[in-house]
Amino acid sequence: MQDLPYRRLAGFYFFYFAYIGAFAPFFSLYLDGAGMSAVEIGVLMSLPQLTRIVAPQLWGWLADRGARRLRVARLAGAAGTIAWLGVFADAHFAWLFAVLLAMTFFWSAALPLVEATTLSHLGDETARYGRVRVWGSLGFIAAVVGVGYTLDYSSTKTLLWIVLGLMGGMLGFCWAVPDARVAPHASDELPIGHILKRPEVIALISACALMAAAHGPYYTFYTLHLVDHGYSKSLAGWLWALGVICEVGIFIWMPHLYRAFTPRGILLASFALAVARFLMIGWLPGSLAALLLAQVLHAATFGSFHAAAIGVVHKFFRGRHQARGQALYGSLAFGVGGAIGGFASGYAWAGLGPALTFTLSSACALAGMLLIAWKLRLEARD
Repeated sequence: MQDLPYRRLAGFYFFYFAYIGAFAPFFSLYLDGAGMSAVEIGVLMSLPQLTRIVAPQLWGWLADRGARRLRVARLAGAAGTIAWLGVFADAHFAWLFAVLLAMTFFWSAALPLVEATTLSHLGDETARYGRVRVWGSLGFIAAVVGVGYTLDYSSTKTLLWIVLGLMGGMLGFCWAVPDARVAPHASDELPIGHILKRPEVIALISACALMAAAHGPYYTFYTLHLVDHGYSKSLAGWLWALGVICEVGIFIWMPHLYRAFTPRGILLASFALAVARFLMIGWLPGSLAALLLAQVLHAATFGSFHAAAIGVVHKFFRGRHQARGQALYGSLAFGVGGAIGGFASGYAWAGLGPALTFTLSSACALAGMLLIAWKLRLEARD
């Protein structure tokens, strides 16, 4: 294994997910203050997911054609940061649509390419991935708490400068992280479509898309669900934080899980616990104990699930296909699955109500678990 540039990778993850923690929960407040309608806010806030479906494929293809994949991430990140400067020029819908479309299109290159680089540096020690990725969770917690307090005492326009500063941190660490040597692999001469057609690869990506879809109602309506049942907004915030804190714990503990269980076993357990978690959220909102337990299970439904899934993707997509493999995982699982889950949850919430909507989330997780159990077989060569 090559020497791991731990601090530089940790710095990138910290700033990247701090940016997510600042932008995703709070940018809608800025848009509301700028006079946007609910429909306009929904359209603008959906752009990151929509660009995530297509753009990473372009960046992954470009990166896999050359020996220095991070050059693509650095140049695209610089372009995305420049695009963000457009938010200071105007606040009309059409202008912000163009600005956010460009910004998210360019910045979508960073994460999958850095993920592929991290796993290349780790080599066969993918169990150590969680120890690096945990800094992203810490960045998210720091941003979501810090920005919340900041906006209590300042204008929402302050958020624009905060996001710009976090992008600067991302970009700086992206330039600091060294490229990893891509080890040649027997699959290098095969087209990537050959790998994608393998039944176990189809099953894995489909199951991951189902898990992302299962989280759609949670990310869209969880806070509203709590407030509707009499909980304060501050308690809702702490419940969100509890989930991410438990996610941090599981990332740190992942090497021990890898020694005790196979990646397939970890995935099966993560999906099974997701089934239970969403049923508790949907049917037991009056029980704080049940909600606390459900948030602890975020360690499984995102933490162990993502760490195990990304390791398996790394096993399937080797050599020159690594960057595109991670891009495909992000696009098809979190892009397509997340977009469908978020979009469908609104209709389900209005037509079926919270309990049945979260039951559908559990059904998605169950379907994903059955796919993993049925088709995912990891042979010694994988």
